[in-house]
Amino acid sequence: MLMSSTVKQTQQLSPNHGLFSLRGALLTLAILTLLSFTFLSLKYSTPSPQISVAKLVDPEVKEHNDEEEGGEELSDIYHSPRVFKLNYAEMMEKFKVYIYPDGDPKTFYQTPRKLTGKYASEGYFFQNIRESRFRTLDPDQAHLFFIPISCHKMRGKGTSYDNMTIIVQNYVEGLIAKYPYWNRTLGADHFFVTCHDVGVRATEGLPFLIKNTIRAVCSPSYDVGFIPHKDVALPQVLQPFALPAGGNDIENRTNLGFWAGHRNSKIRVILARVWENDTELDISNNRISRATGHLVYQKRFYKTKFCICPGGSQVNSARIADSIHYGCIPVILSNYYDLPFNDIVDWRKFAVVLKESDVYQLKQILKNISHAEFVSLHNNLVKIQKHFQWNTPPISYDAFHMVMYDLWLRHYTIKY
Repeated sequence: MLMSSTVKQTQQLSPNHGLFSLRGALLTLAILTLLSFTFLSLKYSTPSPQISVAKLVDPEVKEHNDEEEGGEELSDIYHSPRVFKLNYAEMMEKFKVYIYPDGDPKTFYQTPRKLTGKYASEGYFFQNIRESRFRTLDPDQAHLFFIPISCHKMRGKGTSYDNMTIIVQNYVEGLIAKYPYWNRTLGADHFFVTCHDVGVRATEGLPFLIKNTIRAVCSPSYDVGFIPHKDVALPQVLQPFALPAGGNDIENRTNLGFWAGHRNSKIRVILARVWENDTELDISNNRISRATGHLVYQKRFYKTKFCICPGGSQVNSARIADSIHYGCIPVILSNYYDLPFNDIVDWRKFAVVLKESDVYQLKQILKNISHAEFVSLHNNLVKIQKHFQWNTPPISYDAFHMVMYDLWLRHYTIKY
């Protein structure tokens, strides 16, 4: 009787038990299916890291990157090698400059006077900016605006200083009246370039231009209103060079020091008076005459360890770039000279930087530099030669690109 009752209960429970088992199986299957679809959705909807960072790279930027990957690592001649490398790459990819189209190229605008002589840097910049990838024809894309007026061309046409100031003022005021871009920042995102010292004098009477714009000049001294964090020191390079670049030729450099030039500044007068009769320093109180032989002046650089670079009528001197090109350690004699690319490279790694008062101990200072220190200075000098060379068209890391890098850094300080 008990067994019969148990069997009946089992028979009554079996259908419900089977139903619950079927529901459980279906629920489990549904959960697994949902998890499978969720996994597959996440897998194929989320881009892989390689795809997410892929970019369309400009051919010139790719060439620059290829050069970096195949070249040597940046050395400590730069204040911050890694930051320089990253910022330079960003500049190459993004930087855009708008050139105002106004002005007759046959007069003082748009085109350089020439690409030769000691003011060639101005001419090269005027030409390079048009050859480069930085130029944009759309002012709304521009980070900076270039005012293409050449004081060097005015000088070539015999324009007086007073008339230069009037010409510059009328041109800039015309741009302000015609375009809306100056008034957005009061000119803080505008720049002009001048290497000739007349360019400095031509703009002295225009305080709004000196105060507001970025000035790229070859005469970066306080007495002409140069503002280091705003303005740019343009390297003064006398091109074309008469002879090939020097370097890696230490065994040929047997002369201690060399200078020859006009005595057109106080420091040059003192230098010549104190050292012109010295037997170890080759100091001449005038330029070397061509009658003494072909390229005698340039060939002296090849034989000398240290080339003295005192300022002339201005603090700058093309002799600095000459020294670098020919592999001779430049000795800067100046109380103030915001050296080109000073915020990028450490000049004390490839040059000797002295105050003017050090001229009286000049020989002893140079003799106290050990051979190992000289070799280090010389090797570093060779590494930075490319930064003081202009090319047409421009090539990566040359003088044009270094000036553009300085401008790129300064555009970050502009407040809209």
